Amino acid sequence: MENSGVVKRTNGHLGVTEPISWSGPTEYDLIKTGELEKYLEGAGLYESREEAVCREEVLGKLDQIVKLWIKKVSKANGFNEQFVQEANAKIFTFGSYRLGVHGPGADIDILCVGPRYATREEDFFIQLHNMLFEMSEVTELHPIPDAYVPVMKFKLNGVSIDLLYAKLSLWIIPEDLDISHDSTLQNADEKTIRSLNGSRVTDQILRLVPNIQNFRTTLLCMRFWAKRRGVYSNVTGFLGGINWAILVAHICQLYPNAKPSMLVSRFFRVYAQWRWPAPILLCKIQEGTLGYPIWDPKRNFRDRLHHMPIITPAYPCMNSSYNVSSSTLHVMMEEFQRGDQISKAMEAGKADWDRLFEPYTFFEAYKNYLEIDITAENDSDLRNWKGWVESRLRTLILKIEKHTFGMLQCHPCPREFSDKSRTFHCCYFMGLQRKKGVPVPEGGGQFDIRVTVEGFKHSVSMYTKRKPGMEIRVSHLKGRNVPSFVWPSSPSKVVSRGRTSVRVRAVKAVEAVAKMADRFTDMQQLDEGTSTESTRSKRRKILYDKTEENGTQQGICSGSNIYIQDGGTIAPPSTPPTKEVITNAAGCSVEPSHTGKTVIQVRTPSGSYTQNGGAEELADLSLVWTPVKTTNNQRRPLRYLVLPVVSQISPSCNLLCGCLLYNLKLILSVTCCRNEGAEELSALSLAWASVTTTDVELLATVFKSPTTSFILLPSEDTDAHMT
Repeated sequence: MENSGVVKRTNGHLGVTEPISWSGPTEYDLIKTGELEKYLEGAGLYESREEAVCREEVLGKLDQIVKLWIKKVSKANGFNEQFVQEANAKIFTFGSYRLGVHGPGADIDILCVGPRYATREEDFFIQLHNMLFEMSEVTELHPIPDAYVPVMKFKLNGVSIDLLYAKLSLWIIPEDLDISHDSTLQNADEKTIRSLNGSRVTDQILRLVPNIQNFRTTLLCMRFWAKRRGVYSNVTGFLGGINWAILVAHICQLYPNAKPSMLVSRFFRVYAQWRWPAPILLCKIQEGTLGYPIWDPKRNFRDRLHHMPIITPAYPCMNSSYNVSSSTLHVMMEEFQRGDQISKAMEAGKADWDRLFEPYTFFEAYKNYLEIDITAENDSDLRNWKGWVESRLRTLILKIEKHTFGMLQCHPCPREFSDKSRTFHCCYFMGLQRKKGVPVPEGGGQFDIRVTVEGFKHSVSMYTKRKPGMEIRVSHLKGRNVPSFVWPSSPSKVVSRGRTSVRVRAVKAVEAVAKMADRFTDMQQLDEGTSTESTRSKRRKILYDKTEENGTQQGICSGSNIYIQDGGTIAPPSTPPTKEVITNAAGCSVEPSHTGKTVIQVRTPSGSYTQNGGAEELADLSLVWTPVKTTNNQRRPLRYLVLPVVSQISPSCNLLCGCLLYNLKLILSVTCCRNEGAEELSALSLAWASVTTTDVELLATVFKSPTTSFILLPSEDTDAHMT
């Protein structure tokens, strides 16, 4: 069947159920698909022609290597010369390379099929390993014979390869061998079946999709999206490459004539409403005649416990997503729902592809984290120790869910981190939060998982190849105490799930300032003496009420200690500010206005002070700039730009907010991050508003912060410029 044209409606169809729609693409779908393809190309997801040729050459070279290897094995086993000449081994690609969705620098998954006399333990992991070790073009050779699916990892001419081995019951491996036939599984051991499964499943998926090109583009898009949103990792309980391929293939079956843009939209729409644990099936489960166990929740109790069954289409059918836990399923469902909402907004012209692919900021999403810190004495030990610990992280999630009765959810970060200041070090993180809808009991409802963590550490320490120096430490961290090495050096514009990210909240804060400016349009009237007495009285009453509520005469803010930017304290002014606050000057408070018990005082170039909301409240970014005026010299910033309020939200992001009230004109400022790059400002669409003054002293004032410096310079059009 040719899988590149329009599929006509017939009585037969691919898949278990009838397609939802046979409709072809509209003009809008064609336009959006073109935009999507350009976006993916701009994201660097397609390899160059030169790299593709290099991969083909590497595959040819590896094919020659395994053929030479099997002849040596045949000769070592005492076979005659004719048999040695006929001896053969064959390689098959699978995974992302076989599906056609690999990107630049991606590894190639390869299966080596050998005859019955070539053993995995001796011939593959020793003799072939030694052959590769002696080749100068082979680097980073790392055999893992004890893995669930034994693999040999290495680089050949700079191309990463994961090589598996399957020993068939055949004496001679034919060059035209088709491993999709179930007969290849005859008398095969479990490790051979697992090794064959990847290639057999990949080929079967390509046979079960109505249009291979549409499938590939959609899968490439969904893999990119999953990595950006932090839900691409089989080992930590999310979904791996084969899982995403089956999910996309299922959508292609339901919409056989749809283009990739529509398939992406329908992907989110279908899976946001999917009632797990109803399984995803590309074809009916085959019983087979060889007696191998298959996924069957009616017969197997363990299969009933799977949260998100995604069944492989090749015999023996298995659940490819058995690693998914209740917590990780919850995270993925939230992401599917988010994707569905954005897809609908895109159809209405209110969103774009950038919005869909915004990366997830893991370290701004939670208030509590677990840090799993591991160390070793050398690089080889760390690699082995890291692989073992990573494979056990799923058990920690399951134990926490079990011991807290499902009330505490764990969100594992799908990537590892390393502190460059330490040698042979690696760590993993998990976000912790109470399950939504679970009431908080009296007394705070804290979770004590110390026994659970100790049990996990004990089970990990049972590693049979553990050596001195292989250590593990698990600790609880508050979000504000996350180590600095987890933050990227050049953060990009991001949006988090759960708690709104710092940068998005910063934009909202600036928008709130603009709304405040509109709200106080009577400020000019006050300056001209035309405002009504009732307006003055109302404003005076609000400030008096808050002052009396705080019980002090320090003006609109109070507190015995005043927290400054670097965390130190200064004493309150020796001369308390006057209680009379009646007209307009620059000031800053938090919402609700003037209720903070602690304040920040920022000294202006003239020596006077401005008072701002408490550091703890500033971290929440619920900022409102409030116009006030005073005759108090301690609070007289009328002729100066207020120094940017710096709140240390995280090691990677400082929020800078500034405003200017001069001649009763509100001037907004900037939100910036550590990269000090103009691209960050451009992405946030922020700029300095016009300054309607030629006051050189004002415009030439330099403001500095821990992250960047700003200077306002006069120009012919009296605009304020940032350099």
